[in-house]
Amino acid sequence: MSPRRYEVDPSKGVLHVEWPLFGELSRALALKVARTYDPEIVVGVATAGVVPGAVVAAILHREFRSIVVSRRLGAETMRETPAVLSAAPAAVRGKRVLIVDETCDQGDTMRLAVGAVVNAGAVEVRTAVSFKTGSYQPDFHALATESTIVLPWDREVLVDGELVPNPLYKDTLPPAKT
Repeated sequence: MSPRRYEVDPSKGVLHVEWPLFGELSRALALKVARTYDPEIVVGVATAGVVPGAVVAAILHREFRSIVVSRRLGAETMRETPAVLSAAPAAVRGKRVLIVDETCDQGDTMRLAVGAVVNAGAVEVRTAVSFKTGSYQPDFHALATESTIVLPWDREVLVDGELVPNPLYKDTLPPAKT
């Protein structure tokens, strides 16, 4: 049996990110990058890294592409180790690249994305995450925390045409307002 997609450690807390906070963190991340690095292209790690990656690319006025690196086997299960599920964008050849993901813990996904982009011919690669949650040291991060992150686009899912709380986070979501 495969493990759940997300394991929640209640001792580390849960950070429920609302859209305004996500926007401010993306803005802060873009500003940190712009101070010391000038990427020619931004690559978001699909799926969740595409959202902050696209925002950072827009703020920096840079081209945006994506790469699929995932542990996901299905909606609620995951692999032990991530795998590259799509080719790195050909547009990275000969370019300075910024790879963006939403969170980074041990760095397995980020290392695979960096390897794929380097193998595709990027001349320089740096990494950025919205949330640094573990020991891996990305080049840039907006916020460091050990908490489980619940992103605004992950809080609810569509089931039978209705938005319902994501069952992956059922024990962490606040009670519905009546």
